[in-house]
Amino acid sequence: MRVDRLYRYPVKGLTAEAMEATAVVAGGAIPWDRAFALAQGDAKFDPAAPTWIPKTNFMCLRANARIALLRASFDERHGTLTLLAPDGAAIEADVLAPSGRAEIGVWLTRFLGPEARGVPVFHHVPGHVFGDQRAPVISLINEASRAALEALVGNRRHRRRFRANIWFNAPAWSEHDWVGRDLLIGGARLRVTKRTVRCPATEVNPDTAERDADPVAELRAAFGHADLGIHAEVIEGGTIALGDAIEVLPT
Repeated sequence: MRVDRLYRYPVKGLTAEAMEATAVVAGGAIPWDRAFALAQGDAKFDPAAPTWIPKTNFMCLRANARIALLRASFDERHGTLTLLAPDGAAIEADVLAPSGRAEIGVWLTRFLGPEARGVPVFHHVPGHVFGDQRAPVISLINEASRAALEALVGNRRHRRRFRANIWFNAPAWSEHDWVGRDLLIGGARLRVTKRTVRCPATEVNPDTAERDADPVAELRAAFGHADLGIHAEVIEGGTIALGDAIEVLPT
C-alpha cells in the first residue's frame, strides 16, 4: 500500500489543496489542515481559550451546501488566503493578521446570506485544529472501499465528497480491522483510533453544490454501517509524501 493522494483543507468546509509531501508532529494534524474556520455568530467559541465544539457552530457543508462552489487557496509562505466565488467575485487577505481575518469574515458572511447567524467571525488560533474530532487526527480512506460503494449504488461518489487527507488502495473494507493498530507511513507512525462515520455533508455534490445523493443511507443499506474511512493520531512525527509505503504493524 502506498499514499496515492495527499490533501489538506486549510479552511473548514472549503476546498482541498493537494500536496506532494508534509511533515507531521506527534499529537498534531497535517499542518494547516482545518487551521481556519468561520464561526457562526451564535457559536460559543472563545479564541482566548479554544476548545472543540461541534461543526454546526461553524460554516460547514453539512449546513451550508453552497460553499462547495467556493474555491480556496492558502499561501503559507505569506499567510494569504484567496477565495473565489462562482460569479467571479474574489478576495485575498493576510489571514494571519486580525485585519485580514476580519475582511475574509465579512466576505464569507455576505456569501452565506440568510444562512449566516448573527455576526460570524473568521478565526485562526495557532495550534488549534477546527476538525470534526475532539483531538487532532489524520483521515484516511481506502479507494477500494469507495469503489465498492460506487459499484453497489451504480453511480459515481466522488472522493471530494469525503474530504480525506490520505487516500490509499487495499482490499475493500480491510481498513476497518486496523482500529487500535499502528501504521508506518513514510517517516511517521500513526495509531488508528476509529472508523469514520459519515455525515450529511457527503450529500453535497462538490461540482454543483446540490444535495443529489445520500451516501450515509447508501452505506447503511449496502453494508450495514455508515462508515467510510478511518481516523488516526500521530504517535511519532515525520515526513509523509506521495508514494510513501503504508505498513500496518502487528498488534
